Amino acid sequence: MEHTLEHRIQLRAYEIWQAHGQTDGKADEHWLAAEREVLSSVSAPAPTSEVIASPKSQKRARAAGRTGARSATSNRAAAAQTRL
Repeated sequence: MEHTLEHRIQLRAYEIWQAHGQTDGKADEHWLAAEREVLSSVSAPAPTSEVIASPKSQKRARAAGRTGARSATSNRAAAAQTRL
């Protein structure tokens, strides 16, 4: 069941009210505290378990992975020049 933003704030304000001993006259304070908590959880970016690399760094990583192939080619070129 999906709750609207207002409903989530209402539920959190009720929890805060209960946690503070169900005192009267503090409804606005509880509502504002609940609103801050709920809105901050909504606007906070979702945590990611993996850092996404930029396209440029991905290109560098691929190039670095090919250095073995390039060195073999470079070795062949150097061998060919030595024979000349």
